[in-house]
Amino acid sequence: MTIITVVGAGVMGTALTFPAADNGHEVRLVGTHLDEEIIAGCRRDRVHPRLRRTIHERVTPFSHTEIATALHDAEVVVLGVNSRGVHWAAQAIGPHVQPGQTILMVTKGLESTVEGELQVLPDVLRAHLPAAIRDRLQYAAIGGPSIAGELAARRHTSVVFVSRSAEVLPRLRALFSTPYYHIWTSDDLIGVELCVALKNPYALAVGLAAGVLEKQGNDPANAQNHNYAAAIFAQGLAETAVLVQHMGGRMETVYSLPGAGDLFVTTQGGRNSRMGLRLGKGLPFSDAGEEMSGETIEGVDAVIAIMPAIESMIARGVLAADALPLLRELHQIITRNTAVAFDFNRFFSKLPFAPPETAPGD
Repeated sequence: MTIITVVGAGVMGTALTFPAADNGHEVRLVGTHLDEEIIAGCRRDRVHPRLRRTIHERVTPFSHTEIATALHDAEVVVLGVNSRGVHWAAQAIGPHVQPGQTILMVTKGLESTVEGELQVLPDVLRAHLPAAIRDRLQYAAIGGPSIAGELAARRHTSVVFVSRSAEVLPRLRALFSTPYYHIWTSDDLIGVELCVALKNPYALAVGLAAGVLEKQGNDPANAQNHNYAAAIFAQGLAETAVLVQHMGGRMETVYSLPGAGDLFVTTQGGRNSRMGLRLGKGLPFSDAGEEMSGETIEGVDAVIAIMPAIESMIARGVLAADALPLLRELHQIITRNTAVAFDFNRFFSKLPFAPPETAPGD
């Protein structure tokens, strides 16, 4: 039996307690300062109020005030906070993590550095841990299509565990792998983390298609807007590939579980899709954000966090001036309340296709 501590009692962190507990391990679920009602509910009747599922009998809930106790003697610390919570998490666990522990990150996102580069969140976390301990820990992350409710229902879920320290991966795989939780391993940390972070803004962009269709009104033949959505999906993968290649990741990561797989599952619903729907219908972002106030829209956060580095890289000539047109248009929509009006002819410029001919009148 191994002690596994999950920090962050949201749906994804809690869902990961199911395979770990099913494998007979002692699991400690620690809420953040924002999770007190969740922890109270789990203690009261063992039901997670957002997952609407009874937590496993091997899972013990802890308040954030009890984090020192929850981390003591844990072999693995799973970080399940959202992207905004990584700095808080570093401060919260920093005084209590112990040499030799492995930090397994579920949190997805990117940050722009002051030097104008992109930094993946495992590296952000490491940089904000106390200097005396940061090099005495091991770091890994999870990427791939994983909807929390499906994992908690023990439905087949396929993911990638990734680390620069490949020697930690067989042990992590053994701890979490079950007949329903299928784990592949990789040492392409940059590629995996870029893919799983970028899927959020690009899934939001795919969600625009439904809003654009709704704005246009009913079609007498019930034509849908799948062509629009598919082009956005493909352009999102193409732009992900540009950044993965630029940062030294591997292309196969883009077209496998962390890239195409995670982007697909994220387009199937959730907060990014609901924000995309509102924007596609013509609602300015300021109004759409007001309608969804109190909800963390990871696609929005990602665009805002990424763009300073993208703009710096374009200014320095590291990226082409016409690079990432979809991501840059999303930034305009989010930060300047511009209307959704993509120039599809700007897409796929770096792929081996002849550009489309301009239609008369364009």
